Amino acid sequence: MIKDAMEKNEKATPNGADLEVLKKHFGMCFNSDGSLDLEKLKARLGDQVAISNEGYELKFLGKNYARLLTSLETTTVVVPDKKHNAKPENAKSKNVYISGDNLDALKHLLKSKQGQVKCIYIDPPYNTGSDGFVYNDSFGFKVEELASKLSISENEAQRILDFTKRGSASHSAWLMFMYPRLMLARDLLANDGVIFISIDDNEQANLKLMCDEVFSENCFLGTFLWKKRQNVDSRTKTGVSSDHDYLLCYGRSAESRIQGTESDKTKYSNPDNDPRGDWMSADMSGLATAEQRPNLHYVLTDPVTGLKYPCPETGWRYEPNRMAELIANGEVLFPNDATKRPRRKKFLKDVESEFTGFSTILNTVFSTQGTRELRELFDDVEVFDFPKPVDYIKLILQQGAPNDALVLDFFSGSATTAQAVMQLNAEDGGNRQFILVQLPEMCPEKSAAFTAGYKTIDEIGQARIKKAAAKIAAENPLLAKTMDLGFKHYTLKEVEGKTLDKIEKFDLNDNALAATDDVLKEFGVETVLATWLVHDGYGFGAEPKVIDLDGYKAYWMEKHVYLIEPGLSDKGISALFDKFETEGSFNPGNVVVFGYSFSWTQLEALKNNLLKIAANGTNKHVLLDKRY
Repeated sequence: MIKDAMEKNEKATPNGADLEVLKKHFGMCFNSDGSLDLEKLKARLGDQVAISNEGYELKFLGKNYARLLTSLETTTVVVPDKKHNAKPENAKSKNVYISGDNLDALKHLLKSKQGQVKCIYIDPPYNTGSDGFVYNDSFGFKVEELASKLSISENEAQRILDFTKRGSASHSAWLMFMYPRLMLARDLLANDGVIFISIDDNEQANLKLMCDEVFSENCFLGTFLWKKRQNVDSRTKTGVSSDHDYLLCYGRSAESRIQGTESDKTKYSNPDNDPRGDWMSADMSGLATAEQRPNLHYVLTDPVTGLKYPCPETGWRYEPNRMAELIANGEVLFPNDATKRPRRKKFLKDVESEFTGFSTILNTVFSTQGTRELRELFDDVEVFDFPKPVDYIKLILQQGAPNDALVLDFFSGSATTAQAVMQLNAEDGGNRQFILVQLPEMCPEKSAAFTAGYKTIDEIGQARIKKAAAKIAAENPLLAKTMDLGFKHYTLKEVEGKTLDKIEKFDLNDNALAATDDVLKEFGVETVLATWLVHDGYGFGAEPKVIDLDGYKAYWMEKHVYLIEPGLSDKGISALFDKFETEGSFNPGNVVVFGYSFSWTQLEALKNNLLKIAANGTNKHVLLDKRY
């Protein structure tokens, strides 16, 4: 558990995650001492891939440190909100709200959701100098240790630690903060998934370069401009009114794309009973001057009436031969007045499968709408500054989240994304699910939120989801009976110092004959079980079966049996292995024990019984997994 993660982290390196991927797919290119043989790799790749020693890349102080953070195991535990999760509206919900650091949350989520998230939207800190962003972490590396891990000088290591210990809002600190989170987010995306990131001018250029590296330039789908302000800001000191934010969009692979908007078919009809079907009239004027495209500038003549129509200033869209084909096919509409302009028949059959691209200019929803929406939910109290409007997030979801999509927001703030998911499901009958993550940042004591009883931002987010769900249910009483308007809540907690002391001092030899619940009391059974279920890939919200072993409570989830509490008797051990040998449906491959709760003699008894199962010819090979 925690001790196992800490021991693994001691051996972690900045490129550890990358090396694991290479070893998995190109194990034959590694030597016996673990070194990568580049010549073998080149030969394996053949002539299809060029290996270059030079290239263009984003560099910043702490980049290797950011890579190291990506490779480290999280040492947080998963604490379920038992009372909340048991409520009828939440008990079967597939939506998840996580209170905790999103770096830890992403690592937990990767255990069960890797490659499954269809759409990610995040609104990270903009690093404006006034948005409260200050880099800080709790890994606690010493200068010598960090210098050794990163192969850098102690002076460089000290500069990096200055970022993390004193806090910094520099460009390098912001990039060091975002880099590991985007690396982990990339691995959560489905192969055709997309990520949308809100940002402003302070870090837009840096974010674009970083995303080009993390997701690949080939997976860049577009930069959108959101006109967030309806009126010009006259308070600016520079004389420049900053009226827009950026929305960067990347895909996970070449298969990724946004939905676009289906062509509007309401404009098509067939007033002349044309056998080719419904049509609409389309403009035929061009886009070039006579100097630019002289062949598009000519007088157009109606071959039936002889009326001549002067050329538009920007010419026609079609050169004379193509125009003659359209006229011959009856696709040009000539007005009776030569001062008016001929138009083309555009047939619906030619556009039925077409989609209009999603415009890079988003100017239909303004930020004031988000503030008004949240204020209305919270009885006219302004509990959060500058929340994104629900319609704006819905617009994004309509592009990246089809009806059954899993949506992730790991900078969830006031939880606009959750409300947008539920609202969109109510409107189009979708079954989208959300996972939201928010750090429990303290609300300022003099703030309206704190006065209203909300001590942390994640409390605001959870309250908003409940209020929005109630509003949607009231507006859609029939749909509300089948919609998922609840969520399960979990908190990620760092292990306290006194608990760490007990973990570090634990010696199995002291427990040789009698087990103790001393360490278990620090966590609680529910927390240990929830953490293990997440670790083993069953995810947040997994519901194991409780099995009785002669009065001892064990937990069974598919391939794992979990033994957590002390007190497993010899009869209990026999009952467990009777199930293995007599119940065909009971076939887990792992017996997982909370090592602190078991004596050496109990562990030996478990191990010996596992060996007997294999020896009995049942073809059941069960591993004993001791976790500390």
